[in-house]
Amino acid sequence: MNDQQIIDLIEKEFKEKTLGITEQYLLIHSPIYIDNKLKVDRIDRDTKDGYTIVYLPVHDEHFYFVVYINTKTKEVINVGTEAYHRVYFRATSEKLSADDLKAMTNLAPTELWNKGDLRKSKKSNHTFSSFVILPNPEPDEFEHKLKKLLDFLEQDKAGIRRLVDNAYGYIQVAMDIHNANGIIGGPSIDTDNIKRMNDLKLSINFDLYVSGNSFKE
Repeated sequence: MNDQQIIDLIEKEFKEKTLGITEQYLLIHSPIYIDNKLKVDRIDRDTKDGYTIVYLPVHDEHFYFVVYINTKTKEVINVGTEAYHRVYFRATSEKLSADDLKAMTNLAPTELWNKGDLRKSKKSNHTFSSFVILPNPEPDEFEHKLKKLLDFLEQDKAGIRRLVDNAYGYIQVAMDIHNANGIIGGPSIDTDNIKRMNDLKLSINFDLYVSGNSFKE
């Protein structure tokens, strides 16, 4: 199935609501349409179970609708939500400049600022310098994002270790999770990724946010 066929199938399911779970979600939240066309942020065909996963933004929320499709039978098999995950490496310092941090690794930063620079809000100044690497901003599961971040960081292990040793270098995770039924689950880190983080001398911090409407009874 091509992208348009997949989108047409989702639009049909959203209209006909053949799955009970589809109706439950659409009663409490709405997908985004632009010029009467369903907005899709990502179509992931590279999944372990062979299904295609489609990520759709939710109106006025950060989390996503996810639609699971069997492309062989051309059927929607499930509908749910996936948290917004931002998984990135960050090194900060109150003494070193952004250029000092950048010089410690050959990996290019996604975001960089100096202590004293004006914040994006333009209401105050940064109190520390920061070096950020965010290689996978697209919608995805936490476990996949962590793996992709480590894949990227391991291209310069020595540089990442230098940032950890000479600044405050760590992995930061921000999650915005849909609270549909009071059971929000949580992140899982397998032993392989724990070992990989340890090899890079990395700690990991989590900020979890819960948002959205609950299912109607």
